[in-house]
Amino acid sequence: RQSARLKKLTEDLVEASKASTGNIAVHAERTNVNVLIAQAAGEYEERLREHALKPVLEFKLPEAYIWADGRLLWRVLDNLLNNICKYSLEHTRVYVQTQAQDGCLTVTFKNISREPLNVSASELMERFVRGDASRNTEGSGLGLSIARSLTELMGGSFELAIDGDLFKAQISFPLMND
Repeated sequence: RQSARLKKLTEDLVEASKASTGNIAVHAERTNVNVLIAQAAGEYEERLREHALKPVLEFKLPEAYIWADGRLLWRVLDNLLNNICKYSLEHTRVYVQTQAQDGCLTVTFKNISREPLNVSASELMERFVRGDASRNTEGSGLGLSIARSLTELMGGSFELAIDGDLFKAQISFPLMND
């Protein structure tokens, strides 16, 4: 188990390094974010259920197209949903919302933290920082850093906000006009 954990940490470190230095090829294409989010929610359905979390998807735009690399955007969504499964308070709702704002498509993830968030949003974005004070879950503390770097590499922005136990992550990309 320890060797598998070290292998995963090594892979995450390599990915974090590549993402932060821009050494990942970006194959951007017209991407429907609503479809990608629905697929990701489907992939996470069992894990969310295991943690007694109810996903609430709100697509304020029926068609939400951006210019992005679907594989890299999938990794961003995967990192965010993985964190939600690991750190959310059980028996709560998890909100994922897309909306147009100032010519951008903004995707917002909101969940209630299981443990008190005793670090700032900026600290959580740093490498190797984890939100659970007890450090009793698996993970390297690289997920949010990787998600931010990949989002920025594709021309988007990534922001975190913490309000009490409410954790909110937002990714934004320029909205494509049809």
